[in-house]
Amino acid sequence: MLVVETVVRIRREFAAGKAIKAIARDLRLSRKVVRKAIRGEEGAFSYRARETQPFPKIGPVRERLEQLLVENEARPRRDRLKLTRVWDLLVREGYDGSYDSVRRYAARWREETRTAPGDGGMAFVPLMFQPGEAFQFDFSHEDVEIAGQPLRVKVAHVRLCASRAIYLRAYPRETQEMVFDAHQRAFVFFGGVPTRGIYDNMKTAVDAVFVGKERIFNRRFLLMADHYMFEPTACTPASGWEKGQVENQVKISRDRFFKPRLKFSSLEELNGWLEAECLRWARQHPHPEQGEITLAQALEAERPALQQILAPFDGFHEAQHAVSGTCLITFDRNRYSVMAKAAKCSVQVRAYADRIVVRCAGEVVAEHARCFGRGRTIYDPWHYLPVLARKPGALRNGAPFLDWALPPALTRLRRKLGRGDEADRRFVRVLAAVLVDGLDAVDDAVREALDAGAASDDLILTILARRREPPAPAPITTSEALALRHPPIADCARYDRLRGSRAAA
Repeated sequence: MLVVETVVRIRREFAAGKAIKAIARDLRLSRKVVRKAIRGEEGAFSYRARETQPFPKIGPVRERLEQLLVENEARPRRDRLKLTRVWDLLVREGYDGSYDSVRRYAARWREETRTAPGDGGMAFVPLMFQPGEAFQFDFSHEDVEIAGQPLRVKVAHVRLCASRAIYLRAYPRETQEMVFDAHQRAFVFFGGVPTRGIYDNMKTAVDAVFVGKERIFNRRFLLMADHYMFEPTACTPASGWEKGQVENQVKISRDRFFKPRLKFSSLEELNGWLEAECLRWARQHPHPEQGEITLAQALEAERPALQQILAPFDGFHEAQHAVSGTCLITFDRNRYSVMAKAAKCSVQVRAYADRIVVRCAGEVVAEHARCFGRGRTIYDPWHYLPVLARKPGALRNGAPFLDWALPPALTRLRRKLGRGDEADRRFVRVLAAVLVDGLDAVDDAVREALDAGAASDDLILTILARRREPPAPAPITTSEALALRHPPIADCARYDRLRGSRAAA
């Protein structure tokens, strides 16, 4: 479509006597367009679309094509045919037209069926929520820079439907334990729990989707919802408008918080900044429906209607793993050490958002800060202490003992004992006492021996043995009523006198 300036120029040059052919050549327009601009009303130039689109090739197969399109729309989203497949089916039935004709006809048919006049196909009803009634939850993927490295993080978005308060937290994964952690932190941030949660059909929450609103939620997710006493509700697939508030929040927060690209030294620092920004956003922006108050004031007014948080949910994702002979388990593309007594056993790994806990027969055999890289091995040297007590030679080249951060007293003892097989054996004797007396007691005993100027493993073990001895019993006091009138006298000379008297007789 020509702009007004071009139309005016055409009319002016034609009025000055310039030929239509010359005008078309100079402006790089067709002569038909130039004549239309000249004959039209002053400054007016409009294009009227063709009212009926001819489809000469599709005409004989139009009914069949519409039948295929209707059947395709009725299928689940993942089972729908591509238009190339629809075109291929028509070709097999005798259609000799191009794929482009089928694509253009399908686009027009879809537009007409979805937005028929008067059916409200693209119209929506505004929603109203009572205080404490509902919240909406969603994830988005954002690009940030952590410790100088680009990283795509998964950001959990939570929004209260009444007060419109928002909460954001970034995670390295979009797994179930991250969902649990995001709920717990959001409820603490809001100061309570609404009675209903609105979600899309994310795999961490929904196991099966049926026709309508019927869903089978994940067992652990239902336990979390029951713990916080809210009812989970899943949206219709591909119907983001059913949780439009949080969908809008994703778009706004991407422009407001994540552009330009954020740069932080750690993920914890990023999350601290995001929480502070959520508070600042709430203080600065008015409520969209109650313009006289801010989002922070609306949140304060909604808090009395929220349910109280009785206790945090133990939000872990549990999986079964086998321990290798080197006391290692493989989890999330990394390896973690466990206590030596769990070697070659089956253990339960409870993964949290920031740590993992390993249990064997109901006992915790390891706990590590969670690593989100890949190919790393995380050791706890104390897990290998029973093995080290039997094989002290492993102290020199054992992978878990490289760069072992020991307490200061044990570090001094290690330095004083020196290097060598005998020194390693003596030092391991002291370390083995940790299994019986504990690290604090051994550290105190080592410090006492070093202060006395003796770096001796025998002395340290003697100090520990002396401390393990039970205290001396308290003396027994006898009451006056039980006191003897003639207490016995220990006088051995009495026997000598008795022997002398017998000899005289």
